[in-house]
Amino acid sequence: MFTGIVESIGKVESLERIQDEWRLSLAAGDLDLSDVKLGDSIAVSGCCLTVVELSNTGFSADVSNETLRCTTLGEFKPGSRVNLEKAMLASDRFGGHIVSGHVDGVGELISSANEGKSIKLVFAVPENLTKYIAAKGSICIDGTSLTVNEVEGRQFAINIIPHTQEETVSGAYQPGQKVNLEVDLIARYLEKLFSGSDGKHADGHGVSEQLLEQHGFK
Repeated sequence: MFTGIVESIGKVESLERIQDEWRLSLAAGDLDLSDVKLGDSIAVSGCCLTVVELSNTGFSADVSNETLRCTTLGEFKPGSRVNLEKAMLASDRFGGHIVSGHVDGVGELISSANEGKSIKLVFAVPENLTKYIAAKGSICIDGTSLTVNEVEGRQFAINIIPHTQEETVSGAYQPGQKVNLEVDLIARYLEKLFSGSDGKHADGHGVSEQLLEQHGFK
């Protein structure tokens, strides 16, 4: 489990094929690896990976073909910058929101504009994720916990403050950039709670304001 609070910016050293899988090796920047052991989880730009090798300056993780297909990891090249976060401890301060490290889909940056000292970013998302994204709700972009400001159709907007620009890879985003998206887990569980296995409520309808009120959400 993660919080979406990026601890360091790392760099890709290599992405090599090993038999039927892939091995991703990274320089960890200033990420503290002193308490990391083989088998631990680290979120790499929002994707939870298992450490299989450790060095003084970085680590390696195995990546499946499915992960390459469903995330932006398949586009990684030597020198690519990535957000890094170690799995949280039970005693850690919870500064972001609940993040599993399981990428739900890939979004694309549509536009970037300065708004004072912050940057407004507008992303397009896959149609199947739009129902989970709400204004003032949380979303994880490349492993960074962020607040959604606006939603319109298949697009949503966020603002990146200077601190986030400096401490994550988001400050270098350009239109056309592909990003890993993880929607709020609470939204997914609410849908499951009130819906059938086909994503619809037992009476054939989806989650509505009336249905939420009937179950105590006001």
